[in-house]
Amino acid sequence: MEEISYKSFAKINIGLNVISKRADGYHNLETIFYPLKLHDTLTIKKSDKLRFYSNTEITISTEDNLIIKAIKLLENFTKVKFNVNISLNKVIPIGAGLGGGSSNAAFTLKALNELFDLKISNQNLIKLALMLGSDVPLFLFPLPAYAESRGEILYKIQLNIKSPILIVNPGIHISTKLAFSRIKPHKPEQNIKEIIETYPSNYKKWNELITNDFEKIILEEYAELKEIKNHFLEFGSDFCLMTGTGSTFYGIFTNPLKLEQAEKFFINKNYFVYIETPN
Repeated sequence: MEEISYKSFAKINIGLNVISKRADGYHNLETIFYPLKLHDTLTIKKSDKLRFYSNTEITISTEDNLIIKAIKLLENFTKVKFNVNISLNKVIPIGAGLGGGSSNAAFTLKALNELFDLKISNQNLIKLALMLGSDVPLFLFPLPAYAESRGEILYKIQLNIKSPILIVNPGIHISTKLAFSRIKPHKPEQNIKEIIETYPSNYKKWNELITNDFEKIILEEYAELKEIKNHFLEFGSDFCLMTGTGSTFYGIFTNPLKLEQAEKFFINKNYFVYIETPN
């Protein structure tokens, strides 16, 4: 095999509770990761040297290029030099809370493992992925999952959202460091997984019970994001929440007319807009 291509999927967080500060400086949290069909395309081809191409401003020297970090990490682990041409067709907004960079890193590990027949076990791939970021392991096996600890302890769950999800990103980059610096950890009254299991398709009940601890902090900082949240509710989304530390918001719509109205409104704002249709 000389070339391999992968779809590198995005995700949303259905709820995000920051429970406590850890001794290692990280935070214990709980969330549900829900993979989307929205994806970048990552193509890796064997070559005579390492080259990186993208349809964005990301370059091989970009400090937070997780694809290059994944390659270097794998080289240290295997003692193999990976001379490859990497082509990234970026569709997922950058720094949006949709996990695009983490997904790219995970699929780079998977692609190189397959392309070079490295025979690295899933267990070791997960360990390597965690070294790149707390949510990177999710994308090695992108299925709905309840996450604990830093977000790396994953429990696969049965969850299939049966209504369209409208995803909106205004292009505002949120500092994850800033968001965590202002968070006040606390244990929620009810576990997110229990809420989902009790009300599997009652999205209005989700709206009452499921929160993202970062949302209040970010909405206080960015008036435009507060307006986006309010517009989702005005257009009648059954459940609306910010994903990750922002700046993307999503809403589940059971009413097709309201979904169409909301979509047109946000498109007219020149925001990134995507609709995830049910499986």
